[in-house]
Amino acid sequence: MRILILTWRDLHHPLAGGAEVYTEQVAKRWAAKGHQITLFAAAVADRPVVEKVDGYTVVRGGNRFTVYRKARTWWKRVGRYQGFDLVIDMINTVPFLAHQWIKDVPTVAFIHQTCEEIWAHNAPWPASVLGRYYLEPKWLKAYQGRPVLAVSQSTKDSIARFGVTDVTVVPEGFDPPAVIPDVPKADKPTMVWCARHVPYKRPIDAIEAFKIARAQIPDLQLWMLGGGPDLEKTKAAAVDGVTVFGRVSEEEKVERMAAAHVHVATSVREGWGLVVSEAAAVGTPTVSYDVPGLRDSTRAANGVVVPATPMALAHWIPTMMRKWQQEPVEPLPYGGAHSWDYVADQVFAEATKVLKPQLRLVSDAA
Repeated sequence: MRILILTWRDLHHPLAGGAEVYTEQVAKRWAAKGHQITLFAAAVADRPVVEKVDGYTVVRGGNRFTVYRKARTWWKRVGRYQGFDLVIDMINTVPFLAHQWIKDVPTVAFIHQTCEEIWAHNAPWPASVLGRYYLEPKWLKAYQGRPVLAVSQSTKDSIARFGVTDVTVVPEGFDPPAVIPDVPKADKPTMVWCARHVPYKRPIDAIEAFKIARAQIPDLQLWMLGGGPDLEKTKAAAVDGVTVFGRVSEEEKVERMAAAHVHVATSVREGWGLVVSEAAAVGTPTVSYDVPGLRDSTRAANGVVVPATPMALAHWIPTMMRKWQQEPVEPLPYGGAHSWDYVADQVFAEATKVLKPQLRLVSDAA
């Protein structure tokens, strides 16, 4: 089967994140089963326009703003003649709206998360207001009556508010460490926060919660892992007991997450919140804000969700830390998520339901 995936970035893009990992973990498994997979994504400096990666083809064109127009142009000039059986429209805030300009091939949309509140954190006024209350609703409403795949119940619920109801939830995937780090828990009660230092991840909330919780746990410490444009702001806000490590190696990240007693997550919203699965896979449970995405991953990983305020987070940290110190949590296989093999099979099964009966027989055989 020939499948085209339209996405704003591929894994070689310097800003690639969890959505890109998901796409390409699935793509390479489909390719390994004999399917011909093509990704169209934005151009990346020092990478070729067309490249073979892990058995599938990456075609690049445009930048973060023009990739959508470039995809249309490429389709008209090249793609429409390549015999694709299925097109997957990956929605990362701005959609490709593939169903509006690809008429002779079935399309299915795939969305990790809506933007909504994140507009206020990532865009200046008035663009933030325009994006949240006009552009995003307009884009999503274009998918009313169209088949859509989503990575969490939260995302399904979010897009339902825009009248998009033909939505199937597919599983999140995770590659746990091949070997769980053999490291003891830290000598002092330790919180760990791991994310990019950007406004919508709310690193300052973690620091504020730490300051409040320290009144009950005087020797409490907070480790903050991850880079990002607001890293220096976070460092400036740090107080005694808070260590802002910045970007660390994958090995150090896993070891510190394993050594901490509790992981905290403070994002405005997520599609799933893969960092929660990463922590659970090495035996560190999460206390997270009760927001879309994080509530799904945290509950799947047997963690605790709390109201989205530093005060609420601080209230629960001492209680749960004492509990988990007295009753250490075992590493959770896949951290509450699933193997990528399982995910790839499930996404393929759901995505190909839009195919004509004769093609569906071929996909089922694969």
